[in-house]
Amino acid sequence: MHMADALLSPAVGGVMWVATGATVAYSARKVREDLDESKVPLMGVAGAFVFAAQMINFTIPGTGSSGHLGGALLLAILLGPEAAFLVMASILAVQALFFADGGLLALGANVFNLGFFPAFVAYPFVYRKIAGAGPDLSRSRVVAGSVLAGVLGLLLGALGVVVQTTASGITELSFGSFALMMLPIHLAIGVVEGLVTAAVVLFVRRAEPGLLERSAARTPLRGLRLKPVVIGLAVAALVTGGVLSWYASAYPDGLEWSIAKVTGTEEELVADSDAHQAAADAQARTAILPDYNLKSGEGDEPGEADAAAGTSLSGVVGALIVLAVAVALGFALRRRSGARGADASS
Repeated sequence: MHMADALLSPAVGGVMWVATGATVAYSARKVREDLDESKVPLMGVAGAFVFAAQMINFTIPGTGSSGHLGGALLLAILLGPEAAFLVMASILAVQALFFADGGLLALGANVFNLGFFPAFVAYPFVYRKIAGAGPDLSRSRVVAGSVLAGVLGLLLGALGVVVQTTASGITELSFGSFALMMLPIHLAIGVVEGLVTAAVVLFVRRAEPGLLERSAARTPLRGLRLKPVVIGLAVAALVTGGVLSWYASAYPDGLEWSIAKVTGTEEELVADSDAHQAAADAQARTAILPDYNLKSGEGDEPGEADAAAGTSLSGVVGALIVLAVAVALGFALRRRSGARGADASS
């Protein structure tokens, strides 16, 4: 559900950048209040895993469409909603800047749609209410909470896309027709997202049950056995991004499928304003592996071997970049928190 720039007007794109920027500032302030250094590596490997998992599109049977993990709900369960939003913003920024996945003008909207609704709405008001976070955490409640929260988070994000395109005056995508396509397909994707989220949460519960309880309570993670969780997520990120990504579905994702159904054509929508062109030019300069492929000459199509190599390289490199960005962000916030604490005590 990564929106391209052509789906947004510069005005709506700018408004969503402001909304996302304000949420980032709020989240950074909250994370500074309770972040301890033991959580920083977890931020990195969890972000790397979500980046890699987003590369695997799974087929939605009977539709000719596919979906992929959003990941913000899982991040919220492991890290808390504010840290989850910051890590999600890091993931989507890396995707847009280095892999040309999602537009730069649309980056604010993509972060808000994929990060805010799962982390700040679905997690506290659905997952926490159903699954809880205490020592009595049960398998059935984790699965039920993950599936229902996964569905709600994606449906709200999909509705956000519809509202934003309508506000942008994209006449090819009328509100009713677009919503009629977007909501059912993302309901199906949300079910799969919930099941994957539940599987990871249950792995974490077995490896270190106290992590889920302390993350929910916003208490330090010091003294917990985080090494099995960190290693498990790191290995999963490398295997998923480096190997399993080869087997991603070739069908269009839910957003692309919905657009094609409404417009009656698989041709991409285009926009030629100065703002759209500037964003496209900037993205062309920063993308090192556009569309998760090795760069080739103009008009050249990569062969199967080159495509597989490009996918593996993108998965590993992207996961490592996200890990580095998230860890650097965590340590930066931790240092600022420590400096403010020292100033307050002096």
